[in-house]
Amino acid sequence: MSGETVARKLVRMLRDMGVRHVFGVPSGGWVDYMEALRETDGIDFVLTSHEGGASFMADVCGRLTGVPGVCFGTFGPGATNLATGVGGALLDRSPMIALTDEMPAAMRSRVTQMGIDHQALFAPITKKTTRLDAANATAILADAATVALEGRPGPVHIGLPSGLSAEPAGDGDLAFVAPQPPAPDAAALDALTAAFRAARKPVLAIGLGATRLGIEQRIAALAERFGLPVVLTPMAKGMLPENHPNYAGVLFHALSDEVGKTHAAADLVVAIGYDPVEFNYESWMRDGLPLASVDIAPVDIDRARHPVVAEVIGDIAAGLAALEAVQAPRKDWALAEVAARKAAMFQRMRPSAGAMGPCAALEVLRDVLPDDGIMTCDVGAHTHLIGQKWETPASGRQIMTNGWSAMGFGLPAAIAAKLCRPDQAVCAVVGDGGFLMTVGELATAVREKLPIVILVLTDNDLALIRIKQQRKQNPIYGTPVRAEGTIGGPSLFGVPVTTAATPEALRAALVEAFAADGPRIVEALVDSREYDGLVLRKDKP
Repeated sequence: MSGETVARKLVRMLRDMGVRHVFGVPSGGWVDYMEALRETDGIDFVLTSHEGGASFMADVCGRLTGVPGVCFGTFGPGATNLATGVGGALLDRSPMIALTDEMPAAMRSRVTQMGIDHQALFAPITKKTTRLDAANATAILADAATVALEGRPGPVHIGLPSGLSAEPAGDGDLAFVAPQPPAPDAAALDALTAAFRAARKPVLAIGLGATRLGIEQRIAALAERFGLPVVLTPMAKGMLPENHPNYAGVLFHALSDEVGKTHAAADLVVAIGYDPVEFNYESWMRDGLPLASVDIAPVDIDRARHPVVAEVIGDIAAGLAALEAVQAPRKDWALAEVAARKAAMFQRMRPSAGAMGPCAALEVLRDVLPDDGIMTCDVGAHTHLIGQKWETPASGRQIMTNGWSAMGFGLPAAIAAKLCRPDQAVCAVVGDGGFLMTVGELATAVREKLPIVILVLTDNDLALIRIKQQRKQNPIYGTPVRAEGTIGGPSLFGVPVTTAATPEALRAALVEAFAADGPRIVEALVDSREYDGLVLRKDKP
């Protein structure tokens, strides 16, 4: 479209790419882009309380839509605030385009207020960092989207030099096509099928890389046909529901030592979309256990300890198709034993009658939240419990950060999930420590009129660190969130707060909160000592 300014062209191209929300805190240099956002149908600016919240929201939009999430921060502190969620997008593998102000060319080598090198700042936490220019705006944005989506998805940073927004943009229009994964090598596929055919007790390990492909039913069918147990990484929850007979548990999280009793008996790990950013292979595979990997990227493993008998790099779905084509009898697993171990593990995570601990709080929430609802969670001891205990009927219905693991993620993630999935119930589960980190985003939820429920597990304790202190026989120091009490007040930032001290009161509060027409906080007063026997277990028997 001729005659467009850089600001208008950038915003229109983002809209045409499928971006519906741009998150951030505006600056003087962002005013022209703001006006372009105001005037362009189909895309909106969402004012956040902090740039860190903006980048968390962009991360989750990228995960749920498959289109790069977009966020903005200004010079210096705006950019460094934004960097927390940008790093999250890198290690949680979420497509993102992070925009920041940048100094004009004449000032980049000068000492000036708020002036740092944004290209250097973002280089280690993005897949690519670049700078917009008027003549090549179309090509730069198309390349950024391609890089963000190809291979393992992640963030790309684009600097917006001051004064560029009002310049006339160059010719050319966006003709962006999402990149397709390369076809895997035929010899690698042959090695995969040969290893699988020869194994007596292979276990399927499904990771984060499989969640974007819509292959849940195919994985279930493969496991059923060959009688295979399936283990998941935490961010792959929902790829096989917990009530499936082949489900064996989640690696790394609560009672993972029980899950380890299954995979320790395997003679081959067949990893599909497994990303060691969540949990390194060596941390759970017994020494000498061979690996067959199907992933978009080369396998990262200590090959002196684990022979890699097959490495299929490229289209994960094509690797799965090769396994589906194998003609062989069922494997030698006694799935009844796997099921009994799973049942015993879930029984250990059941709350005691009348107890108000995190297990009871999660069970009440799971019962109240519809099956198609989305639960986001923050980082803490409750995350480890959620990873194993929370029943997740489909991929994308439980959202966490495990590659990056930033506290403060849960509330912004719920805001983004509701914006992307307005017809689904959305809640966040946060500890009182993580809640304090991004509590200001409640104002964003109020401003956007979002009916989300925030369940705060108040135990006044940074439980994971406290448990580690006690296991070293150290005094408890620096981990109490407060001496006693609650998050305080009948409302926060205009969001009503209901406090519950019993499961019955919690149920009533949650039912009421999900029926409300705006955000609601439900605070569950729980005893953190319930975590002590459940989390931070050894994955190797």
